[in-house]
Amino acid sequence: MSPRVPTEAQVRSYAGSSIGRKRKHNEDAYLTDDELGLWVVADGMGGHAAGEVASREACDAVFGVVKRGKQKLTLDDPPSENSLLAAHRLLEGAIQAATYIVYSMAELDLGKAGMGTTISAMMKVARLLVLAQVGDSRIYRVRAGYAEQLTEDHTLVGWQVKQGIITEAEARVSKQRNVITRAVGNRDYVQVDTFQSDYMIGDRFLLCSDGLHGYLETDEIPELMALGGNRAVQAFIDVANERGGRDNITAIVVEVT
Repeated sequence: MSPRVPTEAQVRSYAGSSIGRKRKHNEDAYLTDDELGLWVVADGMGGHAAGEVASREACDAVFGVVKRGKQKLTLDDPPSENSLLAAHRLLEGAIQAATYIVYSMAELDLGKAGMGTTISAMMKVARLLVLAQVGDSRIYRVRAGYAEQLTEDHTLVGWQVKQGIITEAEARVSKQRNVITRAVGNRDYVQVDTFQSDYMIGDRFLLCSDGLHGYLETDEIPELMALGGNRAVQAFIDVANERGGRDNITAIVVEVT
């Protein structure tokens, strides 16, 4: 049984993004809406600044669909299978809408052909969180001083590790470690992973692009997260820049108090 969350629990978020030390454009985008209960990180890709367009449009599309759909969404207490399914479908449908919009924009503008974006999204529904994942951005939960990666990377090396072709140590240094196997927008449909998580007072969540988690070990996250709020966000960004900053860096910290 999931731990019960007092109705007075407050959820607050803090966010920041950096272009890093090597890139000319910041193709990351993020969305935070504590009142709606929606947090999204998107890492765009594509030439001629198309990645910026893809990530921003995707965030906007997810926001619009969730804002409209969440008004009609209710969860029983305890939640029934049907109500949970409806919550999962809402967030998955929002990402599918983003996929179709980004794909259509690229079809209409040859300069944006092939653009796409990752999406890691988290939506609060009653006393649960519904998460959705496409690509290699990530969501972590920190509870009682321990960090856990909640999402699964959709990458070539991730698939190779699961199949036993390479080890996790080999994956970390592979030249193919940044090759993603799913993205929003390079086709008109994408397979979206959705799942759910409980949350408790004292929990903290980190949503981030690979420009951050590529420089972090999971066991380093709790100490940085303990700084709290904007200080934690800035500390994450600083660490990634100090360790190379080869990519854009985005972090959202969500705190339950």
